[in-house]
Amino acid sequence: MITVRSLLKASVTLVFVTGPLASPALAQEVSAATAAAPQAAQQDDGDAEGAEIVVNGTYARSLAAGIETKRRAAYGVDSISSTDIGKFPTQNVAEALQLVPGVAITRPRGEGLYVSVRGLGPQFQNTLMNGRTIALNDLIENGGAAGRQFRFEMLPAEFTSSIDVVKTPTADMSEGALGGNIDVKTFHPLEVGNKTTVNIRGTYTTQTKDVRPNVTVLTSARSTDGTFGILAGAQYWGKTVRNDRFMNFGWLTDRYTDPARGGAPAGLYSPTRTRPTVETEDRKRISGIVSAQWQPTPELQTTLDVVATRLDVAYDEFGLDIYPDDNNVTIGGVKQLPTVLQPGYTVVGDTITKATIANARFMASREYSLNRHDLITIGLKQAWNPDRWHVTANVNWSAAHSYHPDYRTGTVRSRAYFIAPLTYDASGGYQTMPTLTTPVDVTNPANYKLYQFNIAPKDSKDWDFYSRLDIGHDFDGFLSKLAAGGEYHWRKRDYFRRDYLIDTGTNQPLTSLGAGAYQQLPYDDFLSGVSGNAFRNWLVPVTQAYVGNFFTPAIQGQPITNGDRRSSFVVTEKIAAAYVRADYQFDAGQVPVSGNLGVRYVHTDQVASGTLTSGTTATPVSYPKTFNNVLPSFNLRADLTPKLVGRLAASRVLTRPNVTDTAPRITVSTDAATASGGNPQLVPFLATQFDGSLEWYFAPSGMLSGAVFYKAMDDYITQSNTEINIPGRGIVRLSSSVNGGDAKVYGAEAAYSQVFTFLPAPFDGFGVQGSYTHTEVKADYTAGSRTIKDQMIGLSKNSFNLVGFYDKGPLSARLSYVWRDKYLSSTGSTVQAPTYVAAFGSLDGQLSVRAADNLTLSLEGINLAGAHQDTYNDSKQRFGEINYYGRTILFGVRAEF
Repeated sequence: MITVRSLLKASVTLVFVTGPLASPALAQEVSAATAAAPQAAQQDDGDAEGAEIVVNGTYARSLAAGIETKRRAAYGVDSISSTDIGKFPTQNVAEALQLVPGVAITRPRGEGLYVSVRGLGPQFQNTLMNGRTIALNDLIENGGAAGRQFRFEMLPAEFTSSIDVVKTPTADMSEGALGGNIDVKTFHPLEVGNKTTVNIRGTYTTQTKDVRPNVTVLTSARSTDGTFGILAGAQYWGKTVRNDRFMNFGWLTDRYTDPARGGAPAGLYSPTRTRPTVETEDRKRISGIVSAQWQPTPELQTTLDVVATRLDVAYDEFGLDIYPDDNNVTIGGVKQLPTVLQPGYTVVGDTITKATIANARFMASREYSLNRHDLITIGLKQAWNPDRWHVTANVNWSAAHSYHPDYRTGTVRSRAYFIAPLTYDASGGYQTMPTLTTPVDVTNPANYKLYQFNIAPKDSKDWDFYSRLDIGHDFDGFLSKLAAGGEYHWRKRDYFRRDYLIDTGTNQPLTSLGAGAYQQLPYDDFLSGVSGNAFRNWLVPVTQAYVGNFFTPAIQGQPITNGDRRSSFVVTEKIAAAYVRADYQFDAGQVPVSGNLGVRYVHTDQVASGTLTSGTTATPVSYPKTFNNVLPSFNLRADLTPKLVGRLAASRVLTRPNVTDTAPRITVSTDAATASGGNPQLVPFLATQFDGSLEWYFAPSGMLSGAVFYKAMDDYITQSNTEINIPGRGIVRLSSSVNGGDAKVYGAEAAYSQVFTFLPAPFDGFGVQGSYTHTEVKADYTAGSRTIKDQMIGLSKNSFNLVGFYDKGPLSARLSYVWRDKYLSSTGSTVQAPTYVAAFGSLDGQLSVRAADNLTLSLEGINLAGAHQDTYNDSKQRFGEINYYGRTILFGVRAEF
């Protein structure tokens, strides 16, 4: 536990350690600015001769603005700034964040979606918009639901003014982040002035060979006296995606130890369900923004922010599922023979790398869904700053709705199957496709029988109401400011899912539906750049034919089942918080020192409601739970020289469990003997964290910094796996969450950026930006009976980014490479091996030319090297996934008026 005494010790230690660094010469240099650290922070640096260096390039200006934000801050922060209205440095907010030290992103199908900070995954971040909490859209495409992760695809980059990633919080900041507080700030009219921009671009993806238009219009107007302004904008954004994916659902032990199934020795791993598949998306996003500001006096300002987005993603997948380890499987009332390991298999270590399996199930699979995500946020801020007082009131309401517009588009699974021998050879390792063969033709419709038809519509509603009041007063002397405030935060997640399981045609020949019910895979180049002898062509059902034949009005009107009730839930949170923060400043010898010390108290009332079933009896249940947390924080900043800043920080932080993990629910897979469930007794993640850094601002657009960090986590939440009996399904493996112990995360990060203004023209437009993060973890917990040691889900030990750019006059060019080390993506279980995402890097580039004062042409490329994203299962000889989504090219024109 952090105490005031320990914080003061840290402060005194930094003063004594850094005080001697201020030599007499340096002390003379800053003697005019030693009265207060903030004054020292605001000094302008010049070159060796004292002349001001002016950075004119657009990307260079963005870099300089981010550096200045970091330099002036009273806490540890990294910032990214837009260079102009509607002109963010990258086409996606998440893509920009990956250039921040310690930040990594996930790119499902090539689109930056979720953000991790210092090795902690997306659920450990607290994402705000204009300093306010925001409702969250959830995953509805398939069976998974994420919970607390903000989907950055919902926010157009063109609406974004800047993004701050706060790594050392202060007491006045909303709690919720063990990783970082990410504050996305949109444009405001009094800052922008009178300006209109039109941005027209095309998005081309090499896998689809298709171009979709993107159009953004933003306009801002400010009254002549500067007291009133209004800004409005709209965007249409389109993109088509194709991801070639060879996927595997895990490697399990002891599948064939029974003598009747092969009599293999105990402890050997073999693959479970495996699927070569092509995933496609047709993405359309419509967004709007309105911001109004009124400032009748310099002390009084009112700001209204409204942002709304609708994202439609039409998902269509063409797969061939292969089940090599079926046992006790019944299809349409007909029990199937179990799979049997044939003699002559090959074992390497504890892995069966080559084998023939009798009675494997092959299933042609088509999955379609229209996934709609709506988000609206309305915020109002009133600021009043008379004399030395600072009074701010904030209120915000937001709603996120993720759903399917029609049940007929709600994760529609159309399938047909046959039973045949499978021969596999995985000796090539995880970066190549294994050899998969069967004597039965997977492209011949005459070989298939109809399988259970499934439609699984989902509806996730998330509401968020946020209000707060802050009052502060500036002082002279040691205590420079005293602030206090209160916050009330209400959130509700209402999640509904139902599964239509339709067996009216099961086990009938596929051809009985007619030739319009199936087709060949409409792509002839599946993973063409990846070696291996897996299936590259197969038969796929036609969704419309299955829906027309099986999803009748009578079926659609059936009452919900107990399984539907078990999958649905409501979680409500009521959070009341109060804080006190004191800012201080003093001189330690010739070193100006400033900082803040505070404490935040948080009271949380949580109610998790759902349905439990016993036999055919369904019982509604609610589980109330209350948390009380005291969260102290401390930040110290020392201006060791006019260009060198040292920082120390300590804080107690928390992240609440995912709402899907706390809900009393059980969701059973329709494709495998697995299920996921919630645990209403979970308590929040808590951590005590310490940070230290040195930042050298050797030029207005130049910085070299280093930081170390340490997080001691309490009540770390891990996965528990147990076998349960589900009526109508039999024994399934249930995965749920439990508070599993302690973990420690620590590491270091370094960052460097500079525009080479010292070079002669025209070379003075060159620059470089880069960062490196190393993270370690000490943890010891279990997944089932499997021990997981010194690993955490989503944590990469090493990551770096490197950007080279030229930015001068009409020309701006940038080439970046972002890389992260392997990381654990699933802990596995007693019988299942853990899964890792292999190291991955992306080469991206951008080129723009200012053809006229108000006209700019641009070209941007993502994943220019065409990298694949791969996974493996504990051992690199156990294949996992291979994903290839190709390259994305954006080209367009931007006009400014």
